[in-house]
Amino acid sequence: MPWIRRNATLAEEMGIKIEENGSSGGDSTKERVPEALSVLDHIRLNKNQETPLSTIRNVLKLPNQEELKFTRENLKKIEERLKDVFVDFYRKLRHLKNYSFLNTLAISKIMKKYDKIGSRNAAKLYMEMVDKSYLTSSDEINKLMLRVESIFVEHFASSNRSKGMNLLRPKVTKERHRITFSTGFFVGCTVSLLTALGMFVHARNIMGAEGQKIYMETMFPLYSLFAFVVLHMIMYASNIYFWKRYRVNYPFIFEFKEGTELGYRHVLLLSFGLGTLALCAVLVNLDMEMDPNTNDYKTYTELVPLFVVALVIAISVCPFNIFYRSSRFFFLMVLFRCIVAPLYKVNLPDFFLADQLTSQVQALRSLEFYICYYGWGDFKQRQNTCKSSDVYSTFYFIVAVIPYWSRFLQCVRRLIEEKDSSQGFNALKYLLTIVAVCLKTAYSLNRGNAWIIATFVFSALATFYGTYWDIVYDWGLLHRPSKSLLREKLLVPYKSVYYIAMVVNVVLRLAWLQTVLDFNISFLHRETMIALIAILEIIRRGIWNFFRLENEHLNNVGKFRAFKSVPLPFNYNEDEDRDS
Repeated sequence: MPWIRRNATLAEEMGIKIEENGSSGGDSTKERVPEALSVLDHIRLNKNQETPLSTIRNVLKLPNQEELKFTRENLKKIEERLKDVFVDFYRKLRHLKNYSFLNTLAISKIMKKYDKIGSRNAAKLYMEMVDKSYLTSSDEINKLMLRVESIFVEHFASSNRSKGMNLLRPKVTKERHRITFSTGFFVGCTVSLLTALGMFVHARNIMGAEGQKIYMETMFPLYSLFAFVVLHMIMYASNIYFWKRYRVNYPFIFEFKEGTELGYRHVLLLSFGLGTLALCAVLVNLDMEMDPNTNDYKTYTELVPLFVVALVIAISVCPFNIFYRSSRFFFLMVLFRCIVAPLYKVNLPDFFLADQLTSQVQALRSLEFYICYYGWGDFKQRQNTCKSSDVYSTFYFIVAVIPYWSRFLQCVRRLIEEKDSSQGFNALKYLLTIVAVCLKTAYSLNRGNAWIIATFVFSALATFYGTYWDIVYDWGLLHRPSKSLLREKLLVPYKSVYYIAMVVNVVLRLAWLQTVLDFNISFLHRETMIALIAILEIIRRGIWNFFRLENEHLNNVGKFRAFKSVPLPFNYNEDEDRDS
């Protein structure tokens, strides 16, 4: 392999021999190591990838570095990390060069405007001063860029300049017509299948059939999972569209790998593709009689929802470069960090995804129902014995609490690390929500006056606290210093949009009242009402997403978060040098 040959040659030039097993042979050889190479004795490898074990080592105050060993594995890791450092440094130099050019251009335009309004001819004199200033006369940036290019092409691109420059220069994502065509195709399929399903149900009077109740209690929760996921993806696609329209730098904020971020067309393609697949499964699986007395249910037809879920999971974890592998792996990595919180340092993608999961509680409960329905064999007779199980009822609580608990632990870790008291109040918000969710779940399983009072009190507290936090802290609105009760910096030119969003947020947060007041609508089954409340929460979360990231985009500079650093793969310990 080229990198082995290069590093082996480099090591031999430095007087170090790499043995066949990959270990450093400096001690076993008789070759004299140059005195300048004694610096290698003080170098330690940095572990920039945080793991639960590294977190525990940091808590126990144990060193999180290892000695520099010239194994092939270490050399490969060092090369990859050094490549990332060079690429990031080169692109920052490009930004700095563009910054200089834009400032010079801005001064030129300002002076032209000044001459026009003041009827003066001062632009020429001022621009001569600017041209002589350090802003435009310095060649250090160009020299650094040329030096980086030369080193990178020689050592990381096998002296192939075109290959090296393609790696150094930022990648521009090109919009492809086939994405737009495929998205339109699946949108048409989804609309057609929804229309066909509605006409089919009406023509056969399925909702008035004898087996309608058992069908709504068994099959509807299985398929509603796809509706929740598809709707959330559509809301995310709309968020991307408006973020791009109002120039919110969401790829930088989410720390997406450059050139791999999905546009709104890609997300819509995935969402409507999944919607088409789910609707096809519904039509295939729909039993026109739905009469349990006929016993005409086929086992393989009842397995259709499970097959679709297994297919989606298989595609999500597929290691092959299909279906946006980079984005899938990034999602799975962040999801894992949310699950094992607080063992990882909390970044914005981590708590942003955890917040999304708090709006998908009903989807998580649908996954629990999948395990129960197919694990206990209810699908063979299309019956629902899950709700009569104490184990299922216990996990009904646990599943609903998991997203909020993960978010609570993230806040606790940030409170300890950042010493930010606001994270403590945020943790209190999720703790109140956990209590409210548990009480609402207990009331839905065991109705009584004591449960309804406790549910109402804690749900009201959680709703008030959560609404205040959304509007004031997450959105940065209703601050006292502001004259219009809004932020000084706004991206949307219409202020009414912010006021409407605040009202809608409050209204949608009050959807839990249906759980307590128990509204009965004759033509809606209880499962349908639960699904509608979950849909309203997903819509509220989609609205929250836009304003949350807008606030982050406008204020991350003030909080010193508008930068990206790439750590070096090694660290030089000066203390050891002094001791010696």
